[in-house]
Amino acid sequence: MCHHCAGAVPGQETPSRRTFGRLLAVGTALAVLAAVSGCSPASDVAQRPSGTAVPTEGSSPSASASGSPTTTATSAGTASPATTPPPGVAPSASAAATSGPARKHSLTDPASPWVVVNKHRPLSPATFVPPDLVQPAVRLAVSGEAAQLNSTTAAAAERMFAAAAADGVVLTLASGYRSYATQRATYNGYANSRGRAEADTASARPGYSEHQTGWSFDIGDGGGACSFQPCFAEQPAAVWAKANAHRFGFVVRYPWMAHPVTGYFYEPWHLRYIGAEAAGDMHKRGIATLEEYFGLEAAPAYR
Repeated sequence: MCHHCAGAVPGQETPSRRTFGRLLAVGTALAVLAAVSGCSPASDVAQRPSGTAVPTEGSSPSASASGSPTTTATSAGTASPATTPPPGVAPSASAAATSGPARKHSLTDPASPWVVVNKHRPLSPATFVPPDLVQPAVRLAVSGEAAQLNSTTAAAAERMFAAAAADGVVLTLASGYRSYATQRATYNGYANSRGRAEADTASARPGYSEHQTGWSFDIGDGGGACSFQPCFAEQPAAVWAKANAHRFGFVVRYPWMAHPVTGYFYEPWHLRYIGAEAAGDMHKRGIATLEEYFGLEAAPAYR
């Protein structure tokens, strides 16, 4: 299930929470087997929030993301060096990686490529609208506002989609920018049909969605196979993105088995732009989530 998706219909079984429950149960069992036999599921290779290597790619219109950051948030919303948390331990405000960035960006400004939006960190202002929304020249599976990204993300997406095509892999833009009003309607639809508690597991509250920043988008494969379902992880589009997205500044924002940190189950279709150097550094060092990378507390649920 796309926890941020505007296209899902509340009340309709597009994979349900039971699906994710089954996936989580299977993943847990496989993790136990892996501990015994040394094996791991293909979709989980180095995407756990530990120090394993990731097998898979910043700037705002006014500032480019450079350096190799792994940082901790300060009261000003910028980043400062700290230390990497032990494998399997959720990050805290004092835990991050060992080397600081060559250049710092805000972790709170929605116009910053390093803004961290999660269930503890709403957008400010809540109704933020990117000032430079554009429609990228890529294959689209949507129209209207959902076909837009901020200009920096759009340019990086064009390069990434072209590289995938050169490798014989089709990527489509399945969901891009989503306004506060659209997210409110989506969330309220879930809340009205399933209740607020269930809605909080299936859709971001308005003002808490990365899609509103213009730095994130969902991908498809052009044929609709496993769209917004866990099995999408095995489709060529997802496999290619997992292996290559960091080269273009993107990370898979909600990795496998990282929901205790990010607050969302595995979404192999949801890519987030943070800049090629930062994304490459996360890839190289096997850091799976932005929370861990920037030394922020885990955000499994709303406060």
